Amino acid sequence: MQISEKRFRHVLGVEKAAIALAEKYGVSATKASIAALTHDYAKERSRDTFFAVIDEEKLDPALKEWNNAIWHGVVGAYIVKKELGIDDPEIFQAISVHTTGAADMSPLDKVLYVADFIEPGRVFPGVKEAREIAMLNLDDAVAYETKHTLVFLVEKESKIYPKTIETYNRWVAKAQ
Repeated sequence: MQISEKRFRHVLGVEKAAIALAEKYGVSATKASIAALTHDYAKERSRDTFFAVIDEEKLDPALKEWNNAIWHGVVGAYIVKKELGIDDPEIFQAISVHTTGAADMSPLDKVLYVADFIEPGRVFPGVKEAREIAMLNLDDAVAYETKHTLVFLVEKESKIYPKTIETYNRWVAKAQ
């Protein structure tokens, strides 16, 4: 499997950020490195490939209603497991939720989720603040990223994946 030069640079940037966060927050740097290096392994695959994995793994058929932004994490974790033989449940989970987040996130999940958002190659309004928050408090970084992502999707009038709403409700929404 080959990936584009742009994707390769991104993956290396995510690895750099993930290792820094892992070391800061007491997460295995080795697992963070592996998760980062493989998190976008399936990003440039075809729709047909994702549909085949959804069918083969008997995943929720409703996944077919989404797109690569969701598939490359949720379904991509199965591709990483099958093609690369990476069978660590923590790494699998981190890859699976790296774009959507989750209500329940392990420290490794949070490290990859945030590292993907703040990697050195990212340039967008708010990324500098996101990087600063990430070095102060990982949970706050998850909340910041989730809120930023949700605002972006709402402004584009995009359909929002249910797990992203769950992530918002757990990490951002204030108890009433």
